[in-house]
Order: sequence, then C-alpha cells, then structure tokens
Amino acid sequence: MGNRTIVITRPSGQSQNLIHLLQSNLRSSGLSSEKLPQIISLPLLNIVPKSDASLRSQIQASLKAADLIIFVSPNAVECTKNLLNQPWRDVVNQSIPIGVMGGSSQAALKQYDIDANDGLSNIIYPKDNSHWDSEGLWNELQKLAWDWSAKKVLIFKGEDGRDWLSSTLQNAGAQVELISVYSRTPLDFKDPAWLAVQDIDFSQSLWLLTSSEAVRYLGKASLPVDTAVAICPHHRIADAAKKIGFREALICQPGDISLAGATQAWLQI
Repeated sequence: MGNRTIVITRPSGQSQNLIHLLQSNLRSSGLSSEKLPQIISLPLLNIVPKSDASLRSQIQASLKAADLIIFVSPNAVECTKNLLNQPWRDVVNQSIPIGVMGGSSQAALKQYDIDANDGLSNIIYPKDNSHWDSEGLWNELQKLAWDWSAKKVLIFKGEDGRDWLSSTLQNAGAQVELISVYSRTPLDFKDPAWLAVQDIDFSQSLWLLTSSEAVRYLGKASLPVDTAVAICPHHRIADAAKKIGFREALICQPGDISLAGATQAWLQI
C-alpha cells in the first residue's frame, strides 16, 4: 500500500476539508507511516470570481424582482456573497425561497448567514444525497405547485456549465435570468502542479473526480489513466472518466464524508 497515491482534483482552496478527512481516516486505520498513501492535490480547474461593479448592480436589481433564487454550487454562493459584499438581509428584504443542489451549497449558505433553521429562510434542496443534482432540485421545486408562468427565477452560476435546470424551468413557463458570477480556468499544462503526478504508479493511484468539465480537461493531458481507478460522486462524472480511459470509475454518494469512505474502502482492496 506504500506506493499508492490519492489524487484530489478540486480547485485550489477547496480540497482542504477532504484532505483533512482522508488524513484523519488514514491515521485511525493503524497503518504505519511508510505504508500511508501519498495524497496529491491537482487542481484541474481554478475558480475565478467576477468582481465588476456593473454586475453587482445587476444582481441587486434582479434580486428585488425574483420569486425564486437558485445557486448551482458552493462557488456560486461564495462568489455572489463576495460580489455583493454586504449581509444577505440587507440585499433581500423579504424571505425569497432559495434552491440549491445539495448539502455543500447549503453549508455555503449557512456561512453567509442564510440558514433553514432561522425561521426566515426557505431553503429548498434534495434531502436524499443520491439526488444532489439539477434533476433532484427540480423534483423538489415541483412540490411548490407553482404556476411557473407567473414566476421569475434568478440563477447564479459559473460561465458555461450544464443548463438543464434553466431549460426545464423555461419549458415550464418560468422567466429565467442567468447570472454568471465566476469562470473556470484550466490548470496550465506548464504548471508545476503536474510534476507531482508525473512519476506516480498509475496502476496504484486513485483519482477523486468531482467535475465532469475537469475530467474532460484531464483527458487532454495524455496521462496513462487506463490503469488507474477513479471515484466519482455522480454517474455523469463517472461516464466522463470512463470516456477518457480510466480502468474503473466507481460511484459514491456526494459529499466529502462519502468520498473519504469510498477511498477507505479502495485502500482495503
């Protein structure tokens, strides 16, 4: 097990919690230090927040007209918070329902003092983490039994990305406004971070893949992943991993705890 490697591919600054969980699990496993796998961070995509003042003004105006606000990711919450640079309650004077895809975004909302337990915020998200995606959120939104033709939905997102939910809302009759609050930039192939995976034993490597876009970019790196195993928190990510040649793409539930648990199971093989 000593020459095994775990590669975390999240953006810079977003892998610390997962690394901490992995290290904690490994320490409690009783393995000697020489048998502990190496953990490498390879941020395939970097999140670049937008910061122009005109976008801030657009957001402030759009929030006042919205009947429903959706954040597609924790990045969307964080970047919107930074753009507004003021407490949420100072921007939104009434309790507007907020939709998110899953637990990570809900946690990001809580850091912005938007909490489902405060009696003021109506946060809508799939309770079953196996449905933490656009389809799962849409299933929850339908329980509102709204006449969507009378509703305006504001979606905070990154540039590009999957537009299934916005298209579905529009097809239901809703007026949808999309605001991109960040962009993603791929890790330059000349970046020294790539050197960390250059000499690993790929047949003994486990890649934690949490973004289909990042996986597609990884496919351009021409690495020998045909002998490597991936763990993915969604079937779409696993499909992308198989498409670029991973020997095996295992699917786990979303969330850091599930990723760490699946990693621990792989280490026991």
